[in-house]
Amino acid sequence: MWFLFAMITWVCWGAANLFYKKGSDIKDKNSHAKIAIMVGIVMGIHATIYMFANNLDFQFENMIKYLPISALYITSMIFGYVGLRYLELSIAAPLQNTSGAITVILLYIFFPSENNWIHYSGIAIITFGVVWIAVIERHQDEIIRKLAGVKVDKKYQYGFVALVFPLLYAILDGVASFGDGIVLDNLKLLTSDEVLIAYEYTFFIVAIIYWLYLYFVKKEFMNIFKQKDRTIAAVLETGGQFFYVKAMASYAIISAPIIASFFIFSIILGRIFLKEKLSKRQYFVIFIIMIGIVMLGVADEI
Repeated sequence: MWFLFAMITWVCWGAANLFYKKGSDIKDKNSHAKIAIMVGIVMGIHATIYMFANNLDFQFENMIKYLPISALYITSMIFGYVGLRYLELSIAAPLQNTSGAITVILLYIFFPSENNWIHYSGIAIITFGVVWIAVIERHQDEIIRKLAGVKVDKKYQYGFVALVFPLLYAILDGVASFGDGIVLDNLKLLTSDEVLIAYEYTFFIVAIIYWLYLYFVKKEFMNIFKQKDRTIAAVLETGGQFFYVKAMASYAIISAPIIASFFIFSIILGRIFLKEKLSKRQYFVIFIIMIGIVMLGVADEI
C-alpha cells in the first residue's frame, strides 16, 4: 500500500501547487501568511474530525515529541510560500526540488536498508529528472522574457531571494522527511495517526498566531471565508499530508523521492487545464521520471 499512498500524495500535492500559485500575490507581502493560515485551519479541522471519527485520544506530549519535525516542515513550507511570489526566478527550482534526494541520502547513511538495484536506479532516475526539468524550465523562462522584452532585476534573478529561499526549503524539508523516516519507519517512535494529529494541530496553532499577527500588528483583517484558491490548496495539502504520513510509515526511503517529484503532476495539470505548452524535452523528461516511479512501484515484486 505504500506505493498507492505515495502516489495519492503525489497527486494531491501536485494539484495543490497550482492553487498555491493562484493564491500567491507578488504585490501582497503577506500572501505567504494567508496561505499558511488557511492550511493551518483546514489541518486543524481535519485533525479534530479524524480524531473523533476514529475514537483516538489526543496526547499533548506527542505534539512536543514531534515538534522539532513539525517546526522544520512548517518553516520550510512558509519559505516555499514566500518564494512563490518570485516564481519567475526558476533558476532556483533545481535547489528546491532536491529535498527528496537529501532525505534518501540521510536515510541511507544512518539507516542502511536492503534495497535492490532497481530501487536505487529508480531513485537516481527521479532525482536526475527533477533537476533536469527544472533547468529546462529556467531556460525557457529566460527565452520567454527575452522575447517579451521583460528585464528581471539581477538582485532577484541571481541574488539572495532567488537562492536562499529554495535552498532553505530543500534542506529543511529534506531533514524533516529524514526525521519522519526515523520516527515512523525505522524506530517507530510514534504511529502515523499520532504524527498526523500532532503535526496538524501544530500547524493550526501557527495559523492562529499568523491571523492574530495580521490583525493586531499589520492591522489587516483576513476573512477566511473569502479565500477560495487558498482553501482549495489547503484541502489538497491536508489530503496529501494524510497519505504522506502513511507512505513514510511504510517505506520512507523509497516514498520520499517519489513524493518529492510531485511538481511533475503540476506541470501535467498546467498542460491540461491551463493550456500551457510543453516542449519535446519536457515531455521526454516527464516520461523518464514516470519510468523511475514505476520502477520503484514494481521493485518489491521482483
